[in-house]
Amino acid sequence: MTYTYLLILALIQGITEFLPVSSSGHLILLPNLTGAQDQGQVIDVAVHVGTLFAVILYFWADVKQVLLGLPRLLVGKADTPGARLAFLLIIATIPVILAGLFLKLTGLNDMMRSTAVIGWTMLGFGLVLYWADRTGPEIKTETDWTLKDAMIMGLWQAVALIPGTSRSGITITGARKLGYTRHDAAKLSMLMSIPTIIASGTLLGLEVASTADAQAARDGAIAAAMAFVSALAALTLMMRLLKTVSFTPYVIYRVILGVVLLIIAYS
Repeated sequence: MTYTYLLILALIQGITEFLPVSSSGHLILLPNLTGAQDQGQVIDVAVHVGTLFAVILYFWADVKQVLLGLPRLLVGKADTPGARLAFLLIIATIPVILAGLFLKLTGLNDMMRSTAVIGWTMLGFGLVLYWADRTGPEIKTETDWTLKDAMIMGLWQAVALIPGTSRSGITITGARKLGYTRHDAAKLSMLMSIPTIIASGTLLGLEVASTADAQAARDGAIAAAMAFVSALAALTLMMRLLKTVSFTPYVIYRVILGVVLLIIAYS
């Protein structure tokens, strides 16, 4: 795999992982539309690890709080802000893990990796995001996150296993309908990505550990580093823009891309 192709993959993953435009959909589309060989699971794991470190670094204060709260949670107490946040993140992650295992065991995850599916989800869930962003009140902040809200957002996150949906996009949609401000909806979505990426990365990592060779490991390390840089830049830019800009620009992009993909799929 050439360095140019690795760079393209890493940039796509890094930029789209935390924007509400579906990183997995773009990674599937690249070989589908260009005819290039699928990058394989080693690279998929690597770029996800890169983006994981980016979101951990950006939200380090919150991550540190969660890590300090985990010992309290392990003894059955969620009486500190960190322990409470850790508990809610775990609850929000359970639905996507269960749904992911179901799709993998049934083989449905491979059946949905098509241009047509991505076109419909890109278009449909883009419009749902627009609806939620326009109709959802801005009356809650991250400190108002409750067990009920974590469970609801966790169910929304499970829907993101359909390619083209966007994990960040669908969780932001859920948070906006629940009344969270744009900035805090995005922040909760990003924090939810940490245990989700760890869970999916661990599963994929165990699968490829026995088959990866030195060349694949080198390519993976390069892809991870480039994905880290691009993800950190995209995340920083989006969080700053959300202070003055709505999610409409992302919706417009999704609608245009969705229509183009449907034309390609059915022509």
